[in-house]
Amino acid sequence: MSPARPSEGARTTAEGEARLVPAVNALPFASAAILGAGLMGRLLALALARAGCRVELFDAGGPQADGAAARVAAAMLAPLAESAVAPPSVVRMGHYALTRWPELLGELAQPVFFQREGTLVLWHRQDAAEAARLARVLACTVEQVPELPAMRTLDAAGIATLEPALGRRFVQGLLLPEEGQLDNRELLSALLATLESLPNVRLHWHAPRSLDDFRPREGERVIDCRGLGAQPQWSALRGVRGEVIRVHAPEVALTRPTRLVHPRYPLYIAPKPNHVFVIGATEIESEDMSPASVRSTLELLSAAYAVHSGFAEARIIEIATQCRPTLPDNLPAFRQPRARVMQINGLYRHGFMIAPAMLDVALELLRDNGSALAERFALATGLESIAP
Repeated sequence: MSPARPSEGARTTAEGEARLVPAVNALPFASAAILGAGLMGRLLALALARAGCRVELFDAGGPQADGAAARVAAAMLAPLAESAVAPPSVVRMGHYALTRWPELLGELAQPVFFQREGTLVLWHRQDAAEAARLARVLACTVEQVPELPAMRTLDAAGIATLEPALGRRFVQGLLLPEEGQLDNRELLSALLATLESLPNVRLHWHAPRSLDDFRPREGERVIDCRGLGAQPQWSALRGVRGEVIRVHAPEVALTRPTRLVHPRYPLYIAPKPNHVFVIGATEIESEDMSPASVRSTLELLSAAYAVHSGFAEARIIEIATQCRPTLPDNLPAFRQPRARVMQINGLYRHGFMIAPAMLDVALELLRDNGSALAERFALATGLESIAP
């Protein structure tokens, strides 16, 4: 089914919840410079351009976003699963995004893989105690965020019904219904193609810029979406290293993202089109961007093989390392260090899951100098210096 195109005003989601998608046709400025062409930079550039703004998008790298954390991510949209490491505010943002993503994808010039088949959580017998602890956390999250669908407990037969190849390997599991994923690289490419087609957008590649390079005047805005590139101006930012492996596994058939309870990392296997699987992700408090360690590589590949023996004959396409931009409380934030300047950062490991919520909050702030969504999601906005 093709995704619907968004329209302004109130919208009713698939769950029947009425919400407001920000209208952006009355912005109090005519031009915007956006620093950073990762996920947030591209989404915001497109939204502002579609609203009639002249947009200049600057990035230190090239159009393929090779230096962006978004290129390495698995792009899972799993608010309940992530509640194991995220507070209810982030979970609410993730739930909001599940119905917002199809609207955003419907505006793009190219198709993007997107699904909502739920998340499967599995564990081996030796990890049953950790799985029980996780189940208690998830149940508590559903109580705190009642708009989430309740998880389902599975036995071996239930697992086999969902994923026939896994029913003999696991005797217990959980299904987190309606969670989803998309293809991050298809999305980045589709955003690029759409931006290139717009006459009021200028793209500047291999053109690093700092906030100090701009003095926006009346009718202009500067928006910093550089992630770790903004560290010189936002010293609280740190990098959290993650290592991810992409493999091509024709012998493996999985329908939905599968998470394996693990004593060290929340490991996942995310199936993408054409039998490509993303296996990740380590989480290390380090800004080291060197290649993946042997230990991490063995742990990730061993976990994948333990889920499905077909991974033994998979071909490794890529072993990638990237650092996620993270603030001290591991929560995203807006900051407005001076008039007509906005910074968006700290999306941590939840970039694709919360990007639509961050986008819509940014649009409200830029249009109204305030945001009901920000209050709903308990987001820091730094409104003290947004005055035009």
